[in-house]
Amino acid sequence: MSQIDVIVAGHLCLDIIPTFGQERTGVEHLLAPGRLVHVGPAQIATGGAVSNTGLALHRLGVTTRLMGKVGADLFGQAILEVIRRRDPRLAETMIVDETVPSSYTIVINPPGVDRSFLHCPGANDTFSSADVQSEQLVGARIFHFGYPPLMRQMYADGGVELSTLLRRARNAGLITSLDMAHVDSQSAAGQVDWRAWLHECLPTVDLFLPNLEEAFFILDRKRFQATVERAGDAGLLAAVDGALLGELADQLLTLGAAVVGLKLGEQGLYLRTTSNPARLASLGLEPVWLGRELLAPAFQVQVVGTTGAGDCAIAGFLAALLRGLPPEASLTAATAAGACNVEQADAISGMMSWDAMWQRVQAGWPQRPVGLSLPDWQWDASAGLWRGPRDGRKEGQGV
Repeated sequence: MSQIDVIVAGHLCLDIIPTFGQERTGVEHLLAPGRLVHVGPAQIATGGAVSNTGLALHRLGVTTRLMGKVGADLFGQAILEVIRRRDPRLAETMIVDETVPSSYTIVINPPGVDRSFLHCPGANDTFSSADVQSEQLVGARIFHFGYPPLMRQMYADGGVELSTLLRRARNAGLITSLDMAHVDSQSAAGQVDWRAWLHECLPTVDLFLPNLEEAFFILDRKRFQATVERAGDAGLLAAVDGALLGELADQLLTLGAAVVGLKLGEQGLYLRTTSNPARLASLGLEPVWLGRELLAPAFQVQVVGTTGAGDCAIAGFLAALLRGLPPEASLTAATAAGACNVEQADAISGMMSWDAMWQRVQAGWPQRPVGLSLPDWQWDASAGLWRGPRDGRKEGQGV
């Protein structure tokens, strides 16, 4: 089996997106009983962490293995065909189960109306640690898993199934990386004690890379909901400051993660790393990563769509890590990949090669101002990011 850099496993689905005319039509009109609604051709795309992060890594030149689970049905065949068009080798390690249906989502997105989704979890709900064989881990450097809140076996037992899988990857010498997904409070996942789930899983996670909303919700749902209500129409980020980011990251590091990255959408990406040298050494990272607190602003772009932006940011971060870059450059690569993504409507088309993306950064790509309150933080113009009050560089650690 050929040498690979990253295995991307977890959630995968087929997105079916009918096109609508420019006439503004409410969803209640579209779904009225007995009504035939004419639509245009459907866009067919793959979605989920395996597709978004995995294919973005592939575009960045990272040798990648995809391990999503599909059924042996027409939707499963369509998913595999989409992946094969990118590179036939990417589909070779996909998991095909003849006993389950493939996951799919029908995206209803008429003009002027918030999107609605009809989703079948399908094979994702049956994904288990047994689907990843130990020999498939040999030779890889990073094992990235995405979207456990959308995969029943990965949350229903309090995280034991996922921690078993991640521990196996760690024991095989891989760095483990985990991304989350929005938890629907009205779903079965919404009934999970996510704080207890973190206690089970985070000791097996090296890189924890959720967005702010996901991390805040699973750490302290009651406080999260109160903060959202206080922010109102301004949105969650309007009620967030540097102190809250540091507090959340501290909790996640205490629970076991070594590196915490909180995706902040148009506000950029926050990074906090362990101050434990032994924990850092277990990842093979240089001392420059010890005890860091940084925030990289987003780059200025014309936003066409935001689907998969966080997944692509993770791809940029992992690609930089594999190249041995320091935290500052790794954050820059993450925000650059996320910015490339949003310049196109789908999750992958905006992604560039690593060299093209990095050339754009070095050519002076403008950054957006950060709208968060960051008292006691310092702007580093040479690195193009903010350094937090507990950043190890300021304390004589790291660089």
